[in-house]
Amino acid sequence: MFSRKMEPLKISVIIPVKPSGAVKALGPLCTVDYPQELFEILVAEGCRPSAQRNAAAALASGDILYFLDDDSLVDPHFLHRVADHYLKDPAVVAVGGPSLTPEDDTLFQKSAGAVLASAFGGGGNRNRYRLVGKARQTDDAELILCNLSFRRDVFLSFGGLDERLYPNEENELMGRLKNEGRLLIHDPSLAVMRSQRPSYRAFVKQIFGYGRGRAEQVHVSREIKVFTLAPSLFILYLLLIPVFIATPYVIPLLVYLAMDAFFSLLNGTRKGTGIACLAAVLYPTLHICYGAGFIAGLIRPRFRWSIPCAGEITIRRIKDIGRGWQSAI
Repeated sequence: MFSRKMEPLKISVIIPVKPSGAVKALGPLCTVDYPQELFEILVAEGCRPSAQRNAAAALASGDILYFLDDDSLVDPHFLHRVADHYLKDPAVVAVGGPSLTPEDDTLFQKSAGAVLASAFGGGGNRNRYRLVGKARQTDDAELILCNLSFRRDVFLSFGGLDERLYPNEENELMGRLKNEGRLLIHDPSLAVMRSQRPSYRAFVKQIFGYGRGRAEQVHVSREIKVFTLAPSLFILYLLLIPVFIATPYVIPLLVYLAMDAFFSLLNGTRKGTGIACLAAVLYPTLHICYGAGFIAGLIRPRFRWSIPCAGEITIRRIKDIGRGWQSAI
């Protein structure tokens, strides 16, 4: 019996960026070893990433949509690896990998990366930020939109990303795909290098946004993961400490501080004393900011009182399918 030869997949790489923003991701993309005639690169300029990605997806001509952020630095072989997953199993509809912190990042950035990649900090989402295991079936907890692909026909048939959401638009879509029995794959070999936020203030804003985005996703999907409530409950507990000063009530706080010290020291043994000291501050910052953002998003989701405006979106074809880089416009 003869098996039918699989047709090679065409891939559209889509990168959203702010107007006139730098696109660091283009540098490593020049070195990819995928056949030139089988991939294209679209840069979508605008102020609403979910809408930018949808607009570029509608114009893309690839079988696969691969979403990167403007600072996602890829491995030269990443397109071959992602194509293999889709060719091997037609049931696979989304494939992605982790976002790792570069070694040349600052001490603060490496500390933030270590916190996000730990069980105490990142929790169930920590595999988005660390290199562990082999390719496997997964859910949205391990996948992140700065390094994520979809079958284009499935992406469009499911309505793409919900433009009311940012962040967490990819989590909402993957939740719908998972509920329909579609397969999602996390492949550590698809890791990209991407710097963490450069300052404490930027980290606070990032984590608050993650919490708010998760709560807004709850409003849209009507589904909630119990573990996402923990940071908000922690805030409520802290607020009640002055009311219940009795020793038994303070025990959970002492346990928390002990865990903070343990995981910070663990980071220190692996990555240095400086990271241990910063991690001791960043762990409670992460939990409190995420919890505060979740409460804010749950009480007053932004899309209920202000309809997101995508504004003008400009799509630039940096490279067309069937042509080399000399066709860039």
